[in-house]
Amino acid sequence: MQATQTYLEILRDRGERKLPLRRVYRHLQDRELFLRAYAKLYANEGALTPGVDPRDTADGMSLERIDRIIEALRAGTYRWRPVRRAYIPKKSGKLRPLGVPSWEDKLLQEAVRIVLSAYYEPQFSDASHGFRPGRGCHTALQSILFRWTGTKWFIEGDIKGCFDNIDHDKLLEIIERDIQDGRLIKLLRGMLKAGYMEDWRYHRTYSGAPQGGVLSPLLFLSIQNRATC
Repeated sequence: MQATQTYLEILRDRGERKLPLRRVYRHLQDRELFLRAYAKLYANEGALTPGVDPRDTADGMSLERIDRIIEALRAGTYRWRPVRRAYIPKKSGKLRPLGVPSWEDKLLQEAVRIVLSAYYEPQFSDASHGFRPGRGCHTALQSILFRWTGTKWFIEGDIKGCFDNIDHDKLLEIIERDIQDGRLIKLLRGMLKAGYMEDWRYHRTYSGAPQGGVLSPLLFLSIQNRATC
């Protein structure tokens, strides 16, 4: 794991100095990186939740499966599968669409997330708490309690259908300002354009990033980061 850890530390350093990244794609072809991704995902409840293929779950995971993903990346032949569309209830009584990726897609998403998170985390605002490691509702409340002592009012806002309406071209254009690697951008575009299956009917995706994808929140945060720079 030492080589992978060293690479992630290099990414954090470049992120802190806001230097662009190059040749990221080739570092995805690293078995140790996928083992880290597996360690992060396998204990989650969703690890055994199937996507469009009921056979493709964390059950029966092996190094051979990881090596097949890496070989497909190396050859440039990896193809994302459509996510399985499901719906979960919201407090308002409405339903929120959720995209459930296949296990191998989820594993690759997590590998990409580990790499991009190492680079972007040092750049994100200290006031940002959502979808970040070691942060959440409790850290946000602590910040309000101890730092916002003179605050008398708040403004609450919400972006309607945020994940559903992200413009693919604009998203990738923003990421490409920091990550100058055509093969990685092509890989991300393939994920965004993979579509979804609902009631066993295929639907194209013209915008948005699937809710339920482990990489989607980080992609959205990268847009926020650029908007607040």
